[in-house]
Amino acid sequence: MKSRDSLIRLKRFQADEKRRQANQIQVMIAEFEKMARDLDEQIAVEQERSGIRDAGHFAYPTFAKAATQRRDNLRASAAELQGQLEQAQDELHAALDELKKYELMAERDRAGAPEGEAVVEPAPARARSHLAGERRW
Repeated sequence: MKSRDSLIRLKRFQADEKRRQANQIQVMIAEFEKMARDLDEQIAVEQERSGIRDAGHFAYPTFAKAATQRRDNLRASAAELQGQLEQAQDELHAALDELKKYELMAERDRAGAPEGEAVVEPAPARARSHLAGERRW
């Protein structure tokens, strides 16, 4: 029973770690999107100040060109992170499913054991064969 409890703690830790990773990716995506919106505002202000909105114009502000490139890079990074987020969420769901499986098994073991009596876990195959007088060396 103790080994199952240890396994449940391990699975719970793994699920929590997957949850933290997914949350961290979500925070990064939100930060990138906020930075891209800020750059959009700065680009609009620079275009308004210069009076030129055509990026191909010879007098288009250099700052606006650079900010546009940074904004596009941030959006591309956010899109890439979105794919990583989906993968992290899939891994989280798998970890939670596995944790649930072990918790149900432990609950079933507890429910099947008489009150105050410990459930004896089966010995590994090698130990059982040794106890039965067989030798597999």
